[in-house]
Amino acid sequence: MINSDSNADLAICQIYARELDEGNYWCSTSTMYRIASAAGQNRERRRLATHPPKVKPELLANGPSQVWSWDITKLRGPSKGVWFHLYVLIDIYSRYTPSWIVSSHESADLAEEFIAEAIERNGATPHTVHADRGASMTSGLVSELLTFLGVVRSHSRPRVSNDNPFSEAQFKTLKYLHDFPKSFATLDDARTFLEGFFNEYNHIHHHSGIGWHTPASVHFGTAEAIDEARQITLTAAFAANPARFSTRPTPPKIPHVVYINEPALEIQIN
Repeated sequence: MINSDSNADLAICQIYARELDEGNYWCSTSTMYRIASAAGQNRERRRLATHPPKVKPELLANGPSQVWSWDITKLRGPSKGVWFHLYVLIDIYSRYTPSWIVSSHESADLAEEFIAEAIERNGATPHTVHADRGASMTSGLVSELLTFLGVVRSHSRPRVSNDNPFSEAQFKTLKYLHDFPKSFATLDDARTFLEGFFNEYNHIHHHSGIGWHTPASVHFGTAEAIDEARQITLTAAFAANPARFSTRPTPPKIPHVVYINEPALEIQIN
Protein backbone atom coordinates (compact mmCIF):
# COMPACT_ATOMS: atom_id res chain seq x y z
CA MET A 1 0.00 0.00 0.00
CA ILE A 2 2.85 2.39 0.82
CA ASN A 3 4.39 1.85 -2.63
CA SER A 4 1.15 1.93 -4.61
CA ASP A 5 1.00 4.31 -7.56
CA SER A 6 -1.03 6.86 -5.61
CA ASN A 7 1.25 6.79 -2.55
CA ALA A 8 4.73 6.19 -3.95
CA ASP A 9 5.74 9.85 -3.79
CA LEU A 10 4.08 10.67 -0.46
CA ALA A 11 5.59 10.99 2.97
CA ILE A 12 4.46 8.34 5.47
CA CYS A 13 2.44 10.81 7.53
CA GLN A 14 0.65 11.92 4.36
CA ILE A 15 -0.24 8.32 3.50
CA TYR A 16 -1.56 7.67 6.99
CA ALA A 17 -3.78 10.77 6.96
CA ARG A 18 -5.17 10.13 3.48
CA GLU A 19 -5.92 6.48 4.16
CA LEU A 20 -7.59 7.39 7.43
CA ASP A 21 -9.80 9.93 5.63
CA GLU A 22 -10.88 7.16 3.24
CA GLY A 23 -11.90 4.97 6.15
CA ASN A 24 -8.81 2.75 6.14
CA TYR A 25 -6.76 2.04 9.23
CA TRP A 26 -3.87 -0.22 8.36
CA CYS A 27 -1.60 0.42 11.30
CA SER A 28 -0.15 3.25 13.37
CA THR A 29 2.15 5.83 11.80
CA SER A 30 5.05 4.47 13.84
CA THR A 31 4.44 1.01 12.38
CA MET A 32 4.30 2.49 8.88
CA TYR A 33 7.64 4.21 9.48
CA ARG A 34 9.11 0.93 10.77
CA ILE A 35 7.93 -0.90 7.64
CA ALA A 36 9.29 1.84 5.39
CA SER A 37 12.59 1.83 7.25
CA ALA A 38 12.96 -1.93 6.84
CA ALA A 39 12.49 -1.38 3.09
CA GLY A 40 15.14 1.36 3.03
CA GLN A 41 12.55 4.10 2.47
CA ASN A 42 12.89 6.07 5.68
CA ARG A 43 14.50 9.03 3.86
CA GLU A 44 13.20 11.05 0.91
CA ARG A 45 10.72 8.90 -1.03
CA ARG A 46 9.63 11.44 -3.62
CA ARG A 47 10.97 11.60 -7.15
CA LEU A 48 12.85 14.87 -7.12
CA ALA A 49 13.76 17.03 -10.08
CA THR A 50 17.48 17.43 -10.63
CA HIS A 51 19.02 20.74 -11.61
CA PRO A 52 22.38 20.79 -13.37
CA PRO A 53 24.96 23.16 -11.88
CA LYS A 54 25.05 26.66 -13.34
CA VAL A 55 27.72 27.03 -15.99
CA LYS A 56 30.66 29.28 -15.13
CA PRO A 57 30.60 32.30 -17.46
CA GLU A 58 33.76 32.55 -19.58
CA LEU A 59 33.81 35.81 -21.53
CA LEU A 60 36.51 37.32 -23.72
CA ALA A 61 36.97 40.83 -25.10
CA ASN A 62 39.84 41.97 -27.32
CA GLY A 63 38.43 45.41 -28.03
CA PRO A 64 35.91 47.98 -26.83
CA SER A 65 32.12 47.51 -27.10
CA GLN A 66 32.33 43.72 -27.13
CA VAL A 67 31.44 42.74 -23.56
CA TRP A 68 29.62 44.97 -21.10
CA SER A 69 29.03 44.20 -17.45
CA TRP A 70 26.39 45.88 -15.32
CA ASP A 71 25.09 45.87 -11.78
CA ILE A 72 23.02 47.86 -9.30
CA THR A 73 24.24 49.00 -5.90
CA LYS A 74 22.45 50.79 -3.07
CA LEU A 75 23.38 54.21 -1.74
CA ARG A 76 22.21 55.43 1.65
CA GLY A 77 19.48 58.04 1.46
CA PRO A 78 18.53 60.80 3.90
CA SER A 79 17.04 58.55 6.60
CA LYS A 80 17.08 55.01 7.88
CA GLY A 81 15.57 52.56 5.42
CA VAL A 82 15.71 54.99 2.49
CA TRP A 83 18.03 53.94 -0.32
CA PHE A 84 18.92 55.20 -3.76
CA HIS A 85 19.76 52.71 -6.51
CA LEU A 86 22.78 53.21 -8.75
CA TYR A 87 22.75 51.40 -12.12
CA VAL A 88 26.14 51.22 -13.87
CA LEU A 89 27.41 49.67 -17.12
CA ILE A 90 31.13 49.11 -17.69
CA ASP A 91 33.01 47.93 -20.78
CA ILE A 92 35.31 45.18 -19.52
CA TYR A 93 38.02 45.86 -22.13
CA SER A 94 38.31 49.65 -21.91
CA ARG A 95 36.89 50.03 -18.35
CA TYR A 96 34.77 52.84 -19.80
CA THR A 97 31.35 53.50 -18.27
CA PRO A 98 28.97 54.08 -21.19
CA SER A 99 26.04 54.90 -18.93
CA TRP A 100 24.90 55.22 -15.33
CA ILE A 101 21.76 56.39 -13.59
CA VAL A 102 20.66 56.75 -9.98
CA SER A 103 17.02 56.30 -9.03
CA SER A 104 14.76 56.15 -6.02
CA HIS A 105 13.72 52.62 -6.93
CA GLU A 106 14.78 49.49 -8.79
CA SER A 107 12.60 48.04 -11.52
CA ALA A 108 12.76 45.96 -14.69
CA ASP A 109 11.25 48.81 -16.71
CA LEU A 110 13.99 51.18 -15.61
CA ALA A 111 16.70 48.57 -16.28
CA GLU A 112 15.39 47.95 -19.80
CA GLU A 113 15.28 51.67 -20.58
CA PHE A 114 18.74 52.18 -19.08
CA ILE A 115 20.38 49.51 -21.24
CA ALA A 116 18.54 50.52 -24.43
CA GLU A 117 19.61 54.16 -24.10
CA ALA A 118 23.21 53.17 -23.30
CA ILE A 119 23.50 51.05 -26.45
CA GLU A 120 21.96 53.78 -28.60
CA ARG A 121 24.27 56.44 -27.14
CA ASN A 122 27.36 54.25 -27.53
CA GLY A 123 26.82 53.92 -31.27
CA ALA A 124 27.91 50.26 -31.27
CA THR A 125 26.01 47.26 -29.96
CA PRO A 126 28.00 45.00 -27.64
CA HIS A 127 28.22 41.29 -28.40
CA THR A 128 27.48 40.31 -24.79
CA VAL A 129 25.95 41.95 -21.73
CA HIS A 130 26.86 40.28 -18.44
CA ALA A 131 25.20 40.69 -15.05
CA ASP A 132 24.48 38.84 -11.83
CA ARG A 133 21.12 37.21 -11.09
CA GLY A 134 19.25 40.08 -9.50
CA ALA A 135 15.57 40.50 -10.28
CA SER A 136 16.14 43.37 -12.72
CA MET A 137 19.01 41.59 -14.47
CA THR A 138 17.01 38.43 -15.15
CA SER A 139 13.72 40.18 -15.91
CA GLY A 140 11.72 39.39 -19.00
CA LEU A 141 11.90 43.00 -20.22
CA VAL A 142 15.72 43.06 -20.21
CA SER A 143 15.82 39.59 -21.77
CA GLU A 144 13.45 40.61 -24.56
CA LEU A 145 15.42 43.79 -25.28
CA LEU A 146 18.75 41.99 -25.59
CA THR A 147 17.22 39.25 -27.73
CA PHE A 148 15.67 41.87 -30.03
CA LEU A 149 19.05 43.62 -30.38
CA GLY A 150 20.90 40.34 -30.97
CA VAL A 151 22.96 40.69 -27.80
CA VAL A 152 24.07 37.58 -25.94
CA ARG A 153 22.95 37.47 -22.30
CA SER A 154 25.34 36.21 -19.65
CA HIS A 155 24.79 35.78 -15.93
CA SER A 156 26.91 35.03 -12.89
CA ARG A 157 26.44 31.79 -11.04
CA PRO A 158 24.26 32.07 -7.93
CA ARG A 159 26.13 33.51 -4.94
CA VAL A 160 29.43 33.83 -6.88
CA SER A 161 30.44 37.51 -6.74
CA ASN A 162 33.72 36.83 -8.57
CA ASP A 163 31.71 36.14 -11.73
CA ASN A 164 31.08 39.90 -12.08
CA PRO A 165 34.50 41.29 -11.12
CA PHE A 166 34.59 44.50 -13.15
CA SER A 167 31.35 45.89 -11.77
CA GLU A 168 32.24 44.83 -8.23
CA ALA A 169 35.68 46.45 -8.47
CA GLN A 170 34.21 49.71 -9.76
CA PHE A 171 31.70 49.87 -6.92
CA LYS A 172 34.53 49.30 -4.44
CA THR A 173 36.52 52.13 -6.05
CA LEU A 174 33.50 54.41 -5.67
CA LYS A 175 32.62 53.55 -2.09
CA TYR A 176 36.21 53.65 -0.81
CA LEU A 177 36.77 57.23 -1.98
CA HIS A 178 37.98 59.41 0.88
CA ASP A 179 35.10 61.83 0.29
CA PHE A 180 32.35 59.30 -0.44
CA PRO A 181 29.35 60.49 1.62
CA LYS A 182 27.90 58.31 4.35
CA SER A 183 24.49 59.23 2.96
CA PHE A 184 22.89 61.46 0.35
CA ALA A 185 20.25 64.01 1.33
CA THR A 186 18.51 63.96 -2.07
CA LEU A 187 18.68 62.28 -5.46
CA ASP A 188 20.09 65.51 -6.89
CA ASP A 189 22.93 65.39 -4.35
CA ALA A 190 23.70 61.81 -5.36
CA ARG A 191 23.62 62.68 -9.07
CA THR A 192 25.94 65.63 -8.57
CA PHE A 193 28.49 63.53 -6.70
CA LEU A 194 28.28 60.65 -9.20
CA GLU A 195 28.58 62.99 -12.18
CA GLY A 196 31.94 64.07 -10.82
CA PHE A 197 33.03 60.53 -10.05
CA PHE A 198 32.23 59.06 -13.46
CA ASN A 199 33.73 62.02 -15.31
CA GLU A 200 36.94 61.49 -13.33
CA TYR A 201 36.79 57.71 -13.79
CA ASN A 202 36.26 57.86 -17.56
CA HIS A 203 38.38 60.82 -18.62
CA ILE A 204 40.99 61.61 -15.96
CA HIS A 205 41.77 58.48 -13.92
CA HIS A 206 44.65 56.43 -15.37
CA HIS A 207 43.81 52.77 -14.93
CA SER A 208 46.53 50.21 -14.16
CA GLY A 209 44.67 47.43 -16.02
CA ILE A 210 44.80 49.28 -19.36
CA GLY A 211 48.42 50.43 -19.51
CA TRP A 212 47.81 53.52 -17.35
CA HIS A 213 45.49 55.06 -19.93
CA THR A 214 42.11 56.58 -19.19
CA PRO A 215 39.10 54.40 -20.03
CA ALA A 216 37.85 56.99 -22.55
CA SER A 217 41.21 56.91 -24.36
CA VAL A 218 41.05 53.14 -24.80
CA HIS A 219 37.33 53.11 -25.60
CA PHE A 220 37.53 55.78 -28.30
CA GLY A 221 40.84 54.71 -29.83
CA THR A 222 43.28 57.46 -28.86
CA ALA A 223 45.52 55.23 -26.74
CA GLU A 224 47.81 54.29 -29.62
CA ALA A 225 48.67 57.91 -30.37
CA ILE A 226 49.25 58.55 -26.68
CA ASP A 227 51.63 55.57 -26.52
CA GLU A 228 53.58 56.95 -29.47
CA ALA A 229 54.00 60.27 -27.66
CA ARG A 230 54.97 58.44 -24.48
CA GLN A 231 57.60 56.49 -26.42
CA ILE A 232 59.11 59.73 -27.77
CA THR A 233 59.41 61.06 -24.23
CA LEU A 234 60.98 57.84 -22.94
CA THR A 235 63.39 57.58 -25.88
CA ALA A 236 64.58 61.13 -25.24
CA ALA A 237 65.08 60.34 -21.55
CA PHE A 238 67.09 57.25 -22.44
CA ALA A 239 69.26 59.15 -24.92
CA ALA A 240 69.95 61.88 -22.37
CA ASN A 241 71.09 59.48 -19.65
CA PRO A 242 71.17 55.79 -20.64
CA ALA A 243 72.88 54.86 -17.36
CA ARG A 244 69.59 55.45 -15.56
CA PHE A 245 67.97 52.50 -17.36
CA SER A 246 68.71 48.79 -17.35
CA THR A 247 66.88 48.40 -20.70
CA ARG A 248 65.35 50.75 -23.23
CA PRO A 249 62.12 52.01 -21.67
CA THR A 250 58.76 51.44 -23.32
CA PRO A 251 55.26 52.54 -22.32
CA PRO A 252 53.09 50.08 -20.35
CA LYS A 253 51.16 47.77 -22.64
CA ILE A 254 47.39 47.46 -22.90
CA PRO A 255 46.36 43.79 -22.53
CA HIS A 256 45.37 42.26 -25.87
CA VAL A 257 42.61 40.21 -24.26
CA VAL A 258 40.46 40.69 -21.16
CA TYR A 259 38.48 37.87 -19.56
CA ILE A 260 35.74 37.20 -17.12
CA ASN A 261 36.88 33.77 -15.88
CA GLU A 262 39.69 32.96 -18.27
CA PRO A 263 39.31 29.33 -19.47
CA ALA A 264 41.80 26.92 -17.97
CA LEU A 265 44.46 25.64 -20.33
CA GLU A 266 43.87 22.10 -21.46
CA ILE A 267 47.03 20.03 -21.32
CA GLN A 268 47.12 17.33 -23.98
CA ILE A 269 49.23 14.29 -23.27
CA ASN A 270 50.21 12.21 -26.28
